[in-house]
Amino acid sequence: MDQITLLVCFVLAASSVSKQLEGLGFRDFLSIRLKFSNFLIILILMAIWYALLNLFNLYQARRFESWKTDLIDVVHATTSCTLVLYLMSVIFQVAIATPIFLFLFWLYLTVAKIIIRISLRIFLEFLRRRGLQITYVLIVGTNSRAVDFARSIENKLELGYRVIGFVDREWPGMKKFRDSDYELVSDFKDFPEYLRGHVVDEVIIDLPLNTFYREVSRIVQQCLEQGVMVRFISDSFYLLRNLKLARSKFEQFADNTVISVYNGILGGLPLAGKRLFDFIASLMLIVFLSPLFLVVAFLIRLTSPGPVFFVQERLGFNKRLFKMYKFRTMIPDAEKRQDELKKFNEADGPVFKIKDDPRVTPLGNILRRTSIDELPQLFNVLAGDMSLVGPRPLPVRDYKGFNEDWHRRRFSVRPGLTCFWQIQGRSSLSFKEWMRLDMQYIDHWSFWLDLQILLLTVAAVLKKRGAY
Repeated sequence: MDQITLLVCFVLAASSVSKQLEGLGFRDFLSIRLKFSNFLIILILMAIWYALLNLFNLYQARRFESWKTDLIDVVHATTSCTLVLYLMSVIFQVAIATPIFLFLFWLYLTVAKIIIRISLRIFLEFLRRRGLQITYVLIVGTNSRAVDFARSIENKLELGYRVIGFVDREWPGMKKFRDSDYELVSDFKDFPEYLRGHVVDEVIIDLPLNTFYREVSRIVQQCLEQGVMVRFISDSFYLLRNLKLARSKFEQFADNTVISVYNGILGGLPLAGKRLFDFIASLMLIVFLSPLFLVVAFLIRLTSPGPVFFVQERLGFNKRLFKMYKFRTMIPDAEKRQDELKKFNEADGPVFKIKDDPRVTPLGNILRRTSIDELPQLFNVLAGDMSLVGPRPLPVRDYKGFNEDWHRRRFSVRPGLTCFWQIQGRSSLSFKEWMRLDMQYIDHWSFWLDLQILLLTVAAVLKKRGAY
């Protein structure tokens, strides 16, 4: 959208000044043959425009930022882009880049970007006010400022925050906290266990560091290890200098400075673009593959008793439960027989895999080797429970077998149909290597990486390598 906006504003500004260039009309201007050098200039400008929007954090989640701050950053980005265009016109001697053209380009680009930005904020706030895109927050600290902060973010429905509880130890002010009607869900000791067993999107810390420095350090490390974003209120930001492997972002909310510390993928427009791509691509694939779905469904019912689909609860984004769909490849009571086959498990770690699983039907064996059994998960992608690319969703039973918290960071992104494991061995990989590849994906995620993984997945499926 931003690149299209840039090109449209460039053409509009050019059309406005084209008559001043030796009597050249707009139709004549459009009929001019585009030189390779001009094409290169436009590509460079588009790349710089994207970099500038990233530089001013306009592709990051900005729930705490005011409208004024948002629009000021937009003006900074469009002004910087115009200055870059001026420098490029001097270097490459672009005749059309007159002062009037540059002013109109800046004006059109600024107005267009502000309209898009405002429209996006209004749309997102509309969704959040209606209970969509909800972020579940756990607050560490029970002082009056923490309670006031909790009320302020919950009262602003457009932020989409829900406070699920507080974490603290017993102290003299606890009686006043209990009068606030908020729930104390854990103390410092049991905090890691609570994090492992509940849906927590963010942890907000408001504790005096001179007293709780050790506890706060431990909580931050536990959160980052599991891929949960940590936010600090006010003076807590002094802790950041000791947090390795984490990135930070400063925002202003009311009278408080909010410092966000995270590792992995931070929400924002890139993830919104990923979700849009997932929605469009999954919808198109479902329509295109619908004849295959009908044929496979018919064959499953023809060759074995039982339902067409295998439905199982899996853990999704930040450990949210959802029902995952696959074509059934096993006998109807396969899950009940898993315990008696434990001794034949060929996978290490908490997962269960048998190369020649006796529960798999003859048709199921074909569906598995061609990965056709995975295709109904496109409906999960369409619904938003999954993505086309991401760590594979795990059953609740497998998750309960996790014994290292760093494995849980895989839940900081939506699970996917395919990821690195699919193109580097599939089911033949060890559990440890599987987890390492998931972390590699989270730490190096980009839209282009997703496209690369999708293309390589097709090749891996065609080779039928490591699938069972």
